[in-house]
Amino acid sequence: MRAVRLSVVTAATTLAALTAVTGCAEKSDGKAEGAVQVVAKDDACEVSETEIPAGHVELAVENKGSKVTEVYVLFPDDRIVTERENIGPGTKAKITAEIKAGTYEIACKPGMKGKGIRQSIEVTGGTAAARRSPEMDKAVAGYRTYVQAQADETLPKVKVFTDAVAAGDIEAAKKAYADSRIGWERTEPVAESFGDIDPKVDVREDGLEDGQKWTGWHRLEKALWQDKKLGAEEKALAPVLYKDLVDWQKRVGKADIAPTSMANGAKELLDEVATGKVTGEEERYSHTDLVDFKANVEGAEQSYTLLRPVASKNDAALTASLDKQFAALNTLLDRYRTDKSSYDFTSYDKVGDADRKELSDAVNALAEPLSKLAAAVTK
Repeated sequence: MRAVRLSVVTAATTLAALTAVTGCAEKSDGKAEGAVQVVAKDDACEVSETEIPAGHVELAVENKGSKVTEVYVLFPDDRIVTERENIGPGTKAKITAEIKAGTYEIACKPGMKGKGIRQSIEVTGGTAAARRSPEMDKAVAGYRTYVQAQADETLPKVKVFTDAVAAGDIEAAKKAYADSRIGWERTEPVAESFGDIDPKVDVREDGLEDGQKWTGWHRLEKALWQDKKLGAEEKALAPVLYKDLVDWQKRVGKADIAPTSMANGAKELLDEVATGKVTGEEERYSHTDLVDFKANVEGAEQSYTLLRPVASKNDAALTASLDKQFAALNTLLDRYRTDKSSYDFTSYDKVGDADRKELSDAVNALAEPLSKLAAAVTK
């Protein structure tokens, strides 16, 4: 799942909408020419322009506050267009995205909590789709086919898991748990495009909003591994999880996916892996973290593979670096399974601190060049 946040859909949507600016050179003062300047403070979110043309947009973000912040571009209904998390005090970030005409909000979230400090913006014109090349259309179509296939293949596996939970069969449910999550984890680079599904099916207990009922995989994970029992409440939650994922399957084909959202989502997901999942907090009861980890990398790599033909024409050095870093990370992950065709990974509680740091370093080494992919495909 994405990093813990309140009003999950709201925060992520704002960043996604504004991260599509491309081809802007940086001035000597660190500002990108032609980019929308976003200054995040502890008590303000200052945006240099409130009306911008549709198409590829770049945001130049500077955190002048004392807290780590996030920046989102959001639709009016709080769906996420694009986002950038973990922007430290005194640091800068660039976000490149494709935005269609409409009304949006840019949100800064000091401390990475709450709904954020928001500024409304108007995106005008209709150039976003017109400026996309046939190669990029092909990449989007290929990724849409990929995520739909993941959703279609996931549901039968989820049914095995939820049927076992409903029947009170703890061992069968444990056996089916990790496998039921692989397809979902592979599609997380564009999870925010699926609306409010993520907080229903993949939220952890410490990510709940006030008044939100805890449902989904991790609620059942806790019952299976920590509580070691499946009561009436857990059995009743099993069909709810399946129903929510059927809803996800139906939404996948309608999701708003762009080349920049594919690239930005892959980068943000790897940031989450490096800062959250590597710590073991995601699968804190089952310790099946490496299954999620591998599926996340596969989803990010699929985005990259589809965008690579365009990116390689514009920045061959970047794609060479990405090829190398993806290969290195996959080789490292293979150390933790005896059969490369299976998802039977080492239990994460058996992975020591030094090995976890090695995994984190490998993800960071990949995330750095991956952060430049959106700009490369929109040159």
